[in-house]
Amino acid sequence: MDQSHQPVIALLPWGDVIEDYLDSIDISMESFCAEMTGGWLFGYVEALKLVGVRTVIICMSRHVEKTTRRSHHPSGSTILILPTSYAYKISRRLIKYADSTSQSSFLTRGLRHPFIQLLLKGVETYSATPVRLLKQAIEQENCQAILCQEYEYPRFDACILVGKWLELPVYASFQGGNFQANRMEGMIRPRTIQSCAGLIVATETEIRRVRETYGLAPEKIVKIFNPLDLNLWKAVDSPDRLNQLRHQTRRELGIPVEATLVMCHGRIDVYRKGLDILMEAWGRVCNNLAEQPYLLIVGTGDDANALQAIIDEQALQNIIWINKYILDRDLMIRYLLAADIYTLSSRHEGFPVAPLEAMACGLPIIATEVPGIPDILDKHEESGGIRVPCKNAAQLALAIECLVEDKDLRQQMGQWARQRVESHFSLLSVGQQLKAFMLAERT
Repeated sequence: MDQSHQPVIALLPWGDVIEDYLDSIDISMESFCAEMTGGWLFGYVEALKLVGVRTVIICMSRHVEKTTRRSHHPSGSTILILPTSYAYKISRRLIKYADSTSQSSFLTRGLRHPFIQLLLKGVETYSATPVRLLKQAIEQENCQAILCQEYEYPRFDACILVGKWLELPVYASFQGGNFQANRMEGMIRPRTIQSCAGLIVATETEIRRVRETYGLAPEKIVKIFNPLDLNLWKAVDSPDRLNQLRHQTRRELGIPVEATLVMCHGRIDVYRKGLDILMEAWGRVCNNLAEQPYLLIVGTGDDANALQAIIDEQALQNIIWINKYILDRDLMIRYLLAADIYTLSSRHEGFPVAPLEAMACGLPIIATEVPGIPDILDKHEESGGIRVPCKNAAQLALAIECLVEDKDLRQQMGQWARQRVESHFSLLSVGQQLKAFMLAERT
């Protein structure tokens, strides 16, 4: 379809500024534009592209002085980078000054008062979105709808205002944000939720919470899963080629070819991702099993030092950690294909994509029952995985031990896992659902 005749949706990622996310995984804006794929954002971009919908990604940044136009090379989507407002810059400087100075002047004592801190933080978060520049950008790109990553975040409230100005529908998805950080949100959010055109929520628990908290009409909530490119995330068809890749990758990582390999990947956030629970479980597994499995961790984040400290303090063995964010999806797939089992130990998730990537590569998964997992593994083992209680290292260890010791079961579950993602998480299926929900009356 000619791009000039395609409907256009503005996509706005979560966070005050894009650097809040990129800095935490040590990725530059250049790499974001040139190489980054996957996740909620680019999954939606690719899914909508398949059904003839063009997307414009709009980010806020501390490092630009005017609206800057870029292109996302892998997808061809436009990226607009907007500068933050003066109010954001001033409130941020005041917060940093109060945190960094050791002086005890009248000014610093006032800035450190809990009420002033809450007020400044609220102003900082709300003013991170320059609403007039956002309105201009959406108008100039001729967008037919606005889609925010999270509705429980001030950017969603700002988008509702822009949507009213432009008479455009505003939608938002749920990717994990289910709380309000300040009182301003508590006063504003019930009204903006009621004003939105609709919410995209993949988990039944969150659908219930939104209905009970905001009394939102059922027709304004649609259950759509996050998409996955199943042409990219898949196992190798040839058994000989698969074995060759597995052996080569394991040799490169220093992992014995015959060992059972457990894997996890993603941002290193010890509490949210439950990595302390995983480490405790891993210690139990290594103590209980005669056959010593290996654990491959792929990813980095602000808690990298904290995770290393846990590994050192517990003297954990057989752990290979690739402490960086992997932009090369072919390399990440190689790591997944080298593994036998995938685990997710999170305390909190919105709708996790990482286990879907593992399932698409034919891995059985062991995951804590955070939001999203009961929806993914609705039939437990027959969906391709084992669900364990959150924050329970003993149960997590038992599940890992079960699959380490039963090769036939894990291979069968790996087949079920691939079937599950093929039937419910393809780009085309999700793209069709998104287009029907957001653009049915406009195309």
